Amino acid sequence: MTKLTQPINSAVAEMAADKLLNFQLMIRDIPGILRLTFGEPGFDVDDKIKQATIDAVNGNRSHYAESQGETDLRQEVVAYFNEKYHLNFKNEDNVIVTQGVSEAVNVVFQTLLNVNDGLLIPEPAYGPYFASLDLARGTRISIDTTPNDFKLTPEMVDKAIAEAKVPVKAILMNYPTNPTGVTYSREELEALAVTFKKHQLWVISDEIYSVLTYNKEHVSLAEIIPEQTIYINGLSKSHAMTGYRVGFILAQKEIIDEMQKVHGALVFALPTFVQDAALVALRDVTDAPVLMRDTYQHRRDNLLAQLQDLGFEVVEPEGAFYLFAKLPEDLGNDGDAFALALAQQGKVAVIPGSAFSHGDEPNPYIRISYAASDEDLAEGMKRITKYIEKVRSSK
Repeated sequence: MTKLTQPINSAVAEMAADKLLNFQLMIRDIPGILRLTFGEPGFDVDDKIKQATIDAVNGNRSHYAESQGETDLRQEVVAYFNEKYHLNFKNEDNVIVTQGVSEAVNVVFQTLLNVNDGLLIPEPAYGPYFASLDLARGTRISIDTTPNDFKLTPEMVDKAIAEAKVPVKAILMNYPTNPTGVTYSREELEALAVTFKKHQLWVISDEIYSVLTYNKEHVSLAEIIPEQTIYINGLSKSHAMTGYRVGFILAQKEIIDEMQKVHGALVFALPTFVQDAALVALRDVTDAPVLMRDTYQHRRDNLLAQLQDLGFEVVEPEGAFYLFAKLPEDLGNDGDAFALALAQQGKVAVIPGSAFSHGDEPNPYIRISYAASDEDLAEGMKRITKYIEKVRSSK
C-alpha cells in the first residue's frame, strides 16, 4: 500500500490532546471505579419531551429541517430567553439552532477570528474551548483569575490587552463557570461591560449553566451590552438533554447572517424531531430546571462541608454543579498525581485541575462533579475520605 506523504492540517497536527478526555481514557479500565467527572445531569428527560420526540418520529418528522433552525423553535427561543433574562432580541432572525453548545462555540470562533486574532480566556476554563480556538487559528490570551477567587476584573482585562502581542478581538465569558461554579453580580458585569466597550471587544458569552444559579438572579451580558454580545445557551444542563445536542446562538442579525454560513457548512441542520422536542422543552417544561437546581444546591452544600472538613480549600460555587477544590498542603500540590492515585487506589474518578488551564504543569486543584446521584456522591465521598485517611496515616 502506498503511504501518503502529504501532511495534514497543521492546526490539527499541533493541537494538544484534550486533557479531560485523556484522563478519562487513562482510568477507564479500573474495575469498580465511581465517576464524579463529567457534567452529565443525573436526571432523566421530562416525559413531555420524550413524548414530543416519539410523536415527531411517528409523524415522519424525519426530513431536512431549516438550516438555521425551524422557525417556530427559533421564535420560541427568542420569547424564552427574552423573558427569562430580560433580553431584547427581535425575532427568529436573531437565532441559530446548533448541534449543542460545542458547535455554537466553533461557529462563533470561526466566524469572528482571523488567523492569530487574540481571544481573551479567563482561566480556569472549560478545556475544549482551547481546541476550538486552535481550529479557528486564533491566539489564546489567558487571564489567570485564581488570585481573585476565580473572578475576572476590569483591571485584569486592561492588563492582558496591554501585554498582548497580537490584536485582541474578543473575550470568552462563561458563567456560572465550569469548573469553578463562580458567577457575577449585575454590578460586576456592568463594570466589565464598560471595559469591553472601551476596548471594542466582541463578547462571547457562554451561559449554558444560567438556570443553575443559586440564591441570586442570573444577569446576562446580552442584556447589558447587546450590541457586541454573542449569547450562547442550550438545553443540556437546564433540561438534562445532553444526548439531544441542542444549542442556541443569539445575536444581532448582521452577525447571525455571517455565522449561519459557518453553521450551514458544519452541520446544515439539526434533526427535525430533535427540534420538536426542544420546542416542547422551552414552552412546556418549566418546573424541571428549578427542581434540578434545588437538588444540586443541596448536594453542593453537603459535599462542600465534607471537603472542607478534609482540609480542601474550595470557593463556594454560586452555580453549575462542580467543586473546584485545592488540595490540603499535606497532600501535595499535584492535582494530576492525586487524581490518578485516587482513581487507582481509592476507586473514585475526579478531574485534575490542569485540564482547565493552558499549561502542561500540574496544579493543586481537582474538579468534582456533583451532578451524579445522591447515592454515588455519598459513596464517592466515603471512598475519598477513606483514601485520604490512609495516605495521612502512612506518613
